[in-house]
Amino acid sequence: MGASAIGDLIDPGMAEVRERNESAWLLTPRGEVDRSLQERMRRYGDKDEVDVVVVGCGAGGATMLQRLARGGWSTVGFDAGPFWDPELDWVSDEAGSHKLYWTEPRVLGGSDPVPLGSNNSGRGVGGSMVHYAGFVPRLHPSDFATLTNDGVGEDWPIDYDDLKQYYEAIEGELPVAGDDWPWGDPHRYRYRPQPVSGNGEVFLRGALAAGIEARVGPVAIANGRFGHRPHCIYRGFCLQGCKVNAKASPLITHVPDALAHGAEIRADTMVTAVELDERTGRAIGVRYLRDGVEHLQRARVVVVAGYSIETPRLLLNSVSRRFPAGLCNDYDLVGRYLMVQGAPQTAGRFDSEVRMFKAPPPEVSSEEFYETDATKPYKRGFSIQTVSPLPITWAEHVAAQGHWGASLRARMSDYVHWSCLGALCEFLPQPENRVTLADETDSHGLRVARFDYSQCDNDRMLVKAAQEVMERILKAAGADDVMTIQRYAHLVGGARMGADETSGVVDGHCRTFAVPNLYIADGSVLPTQGSANPALTIMSIAARAADRMLATDPTGKRK
Repeated sequence: MGASAIGDLIDPGMAEVRERNESAWLLTPRGEVDRSLQERMRRYGDKDEVDVVVVGCGAGGATMLQRLARGGWSTVGFDAGPFWDPELDWVSDEAGSHKLYWTEPRVLGGSDPVPLGSNNSGRGVGGSMVHYAGFVPRLHPSDFATLTNDGVGEDWPIDYDDLKQYYEAIEGELPVAGDDWPWGDPHRYRYRPQPVSGNGEVFLRGALAAGIEARVGPVAIANGRFGHRPHCIYRGFCLQGCKVNAKASPLITHVPDALAHGAEIRADTMVTAVELDERTGRAIGVRYLRDGVEHLQRARVVVVAGYSIETPRLLLNSVSRRFPAGLCNDYDLVGRYLMVQGAPQTAGRFDSEVRMFKAPPPEVSSEEFYETDATKPYKRGFSIQTVSPLPITWAEHVAAQGHWGASLRARMSDYVHWSCLGALCEFLPQPENRVTLADETDSHGLRVARFDYSQCDNDRMLVKAAQEVMERILKAAGADDVMTIQRYAHLVGGARMGADETSGVVDGHCRTFAVPNLYIADGSVLPTQGSANPALTIMSIAARAADRMLATDPTGKRK
């Protein structure tokens, strides 16, 4: 009996996961990506009309691709970046990992412009989850009705219970390790938390001394062997791509199963427009560029999953007589209500060595300040997590505080004595925080995205409160010096869910109101963002939408 079969017997939950997604068992016995899956994958021609094309193979797109392929649909996924091979393409080096980020030109504006790149944009199959830290908390039930309950934000057309079973399913497939979780909808994780290192120990010690509850997890890093995936080796380069495949990303958690069930993925292809039949008003496929040559892939259903900048950009670039202002933009909602999370990072210096680089950055977190507190002047809240910037990023932090020359060198040589925490503050959706098209064009001749962002007073108060709490934790742990850098993290919104076409671009099942066979399945559909990392919610929403598509079968082929 093989090791994987023994594992299934030891953990019945593992067998349950394998029945719906065999990706972890489709890696090689050494835990590497099986290149033969890609070499043998089904290939369709432009003249073939497939059941569905999926634009973008990140958190939402790869989940959708895997679910629909396993459901028997002929599927083609497109990604503008490469089909990564972790063993060959990724390196344990900050400077050598910039190719993982989306660095195509974009125009930034607003009173508080948001830099785009390493912490909020991905390039290639697997998307930004290739270089995310690995924290995968759920949204809270309160997140789905912030307007009703708190008078800010927007109510979703679905609620927490609609996603709960999908949260549980995706947590099993990643899988997620962590302590029992007391916040939001209290729940447990099947896998025990990872052991913490110096940075996590500082957080736990400081939180205890400050009277703040903190827990280990939830982290999408295999704690022990999972299928053919190996355990974490604590190399600390999660944000540079996990070479050993212990950290979950769609490239290893959903793409292998999709390929095994007949999906095709066309990497290094830029989708330029969703093609529309003017007579019927239905999408008929997508136009794309490969090696400078334009093609049209026909499909009965189109799913866009390019994330919160590129999805609105694609819709706005897809103009026609029916949609002169951009696809699905009858009510000027495409690109609006785009959100980032305020993500200040506060570091503290300790006399003893911390060596925060000697472990994965995601270890300990707290959601004690997540909900609206009636005693505070602001609405909603923030979470706090361990972050462990590597030397280049650490140098940027120090320089941002005005240290240069001898002062910068002194603090860099002191690197091993510093601990760093980060907050995720729930910035509110505002209509003028949006993506539009700039006059500039990219190398393909497409108009690039312009992203305007401005904070409101509530946003600023949250950042200030989060910084104060992080400083309190670090000082309670014994820090003799603290410093904070202001930054942003994550992106959601831009094509949000709504109750009807006047309040959203898509309905609660991610189907666009304007085009009946066009779906959007990425972070752009979130009406609010909570104080949680968005990856788990994006994947869960995509899995729910795929179930709905399979049940109703909009292709008309198998009703």
